[in-house]
Amino acid sequence: MFPSRRRKATSLGTPERSLHTASSLHAFNRYEIKYLAHERDVPALREELNAHMDSDVNSPIGGYPVTSLYYDTQSLRFYWEKIEGLKFRRKLRIRLYGRPSDAVDETPVYVEIKQRVNRVTQKRRVQVSYDVARQLCDGRRDIDVDRTAQPFVNEVSTLIGNLDLRPSVTTGYLREAFVGIDADLGLRVTIDHKIHGRDRDFHFAAEAQNRFIIPPHLCIVEIKANERVPYWVTDMAARMDMSVVRISKYCQSVEAFGIAPRSRLHAREELLTPSIPFESSLVTSGL
Repeated sequence: MFPSRRRKATSLGTPERSLHTASSLHAFNRYEIKYLAHERDVPALREELNAHMDSDVNSPIGGYPVTSLYYDTQSLRFYWEKIEGLKFRRKLRIRLYGRPSDAVDETPVYVEIKQRVNRVTQKRRVQVSYDVARQLCDGRRDIDVDRTAQPFVNEVSTLIGNLDLRPSVTTGYLREAFVGIDADLGLRVTIDHKIHGRDRDFHFAAEAQNRFIIPPHLCIVEIKANERVPYWVTDMAARMDMSVVRISKYCQSVEAFGIAPRSRLHAREELLTPSIPFESSLVTSGL
């Protein structure tokens, strides 16, 4: 089920993964806790995680690129649902694993609905080609998928049509991932670095500049568990003085570009105090 202990990681680049254009449907249900951590603490954090977990087989040293295009209404309904903390809320996105500059029509991507029901995060997604994903989400056209994925695709189409969803912002980052072993098989920990985004030029491979939406000296650590978070994880977070945050990369991107005013209910501003003026800092789109 999981890679053997101490699987050797590969160098930075596209993850060694098997991506197919078959439209297989996947669903996840998890509890999530998010922390802000300083990049200077990542080596110690990585060492601690390696003592209890395996590196994900698809996670190279330095992380693999993840890019997401989010859809929302003209009035930013999904954004405000998150800010107001509704017990049931959701987001629609297209997600790419790999370098966005390499994205072409045939590149495999995921169309995802991520939703929150009380304290449980649920994610449902279907894998299709990038061209097919854009036909569904931007062109609002019917697409051919296998029978098991059809109800999900119908839900996406209905959501887009009823709410008049449109591309809003992108987010991107380099992700390191760790998976639980032994008694912690349901545990997954990710560290997201160089978190950036843009509010235009939404094709993944567009020659466009991104801005950091989280100061680059900070990273987001996400703890994901099926049932419980092990004691050693919360103890590690306390010892390393990591701050629990109510933060959404999507909301952070919306706020960073002034699409909506910064909310006091989102990540506290003092936690995001930059060491450089990050709102004007650009990052290349090839991450």
